[in-house]
Amino acid sequence: MKLQELTKSDFEILKSMENVVEGIAAMYGEHTEVVLHSLDSRDPSVIKIANGHVTGRKLGAPVTNLALLKLKTGQDISNSYLTKCATGKTLRSITTIIRNGQNRAIGLLCINTDMDAPLQSVLRTMMPDSMVNTEMTSTPEVFARNIDEALHSTIDSVNNDVRGNVDIAPSKKSREIVTQLYDLGVFELKDSAQVAATRLDISVHSIYRYLREIKANQLPS
Repeated sequence: MKLQELTKSDFEILKSMENVVEGIAAMYGEHTEVVLHSLDSRDPSVIKIANGHVTGRKLGAPVTNLALLKLKTGQDISNSYLTKCATGKTLRSITTIIRNGQNRAIGLLCINTDMDAPLQSVLRTMMPDSMVNTEMTSTPEVFARNIDEALHSTIDSVNNDVRGNVDIAPSKKSREIVTQLYDLGVFELKDSAQVAATRLDISVHSIYRYLREIKANQLPS
């Protein structure tokens, strides 16, 4: 496959991928390198890199021969493959081709994980920052299959957390539950107040009263 000069629009597409690089690196931790390559014929090179210490590369490093070979396989997302970098580390890698609106390859997104890194270190770096040196806490985020399941799961999760919190007075628990659900945006969903009333075993009128109080407290003085 012959490389071509990239246009301004092509570079804008690649620029928009920089947050993806940072996001993947943040998700998988310091032992996973994420690299964005430009396929501009004038300078096919690294234009964004996170955790470059894995391979010792920096901005401007050339596209690897293996990455270029992946362009010829016909797969926009390669199968994972094992390689060794110059430092001797064994890497598990995957390469994804980035295309423009004309379906022309303009970049490569490569993910390289250090397979020689100690397992405990890998697991530790994948833990959320808020959980480092702290106890694991529950979160109301759920991975539901549909909106009803998401609504029910969120209400139940918040309900269980608040009901089990001994620092909240029993008389204030219902209001606290409604407040947390409001902050999560639950009451922007259709019929959510009625669903919440049923699952929380409180009247829908109480929920509307709590919501009026919450909104009133948020008005500028």
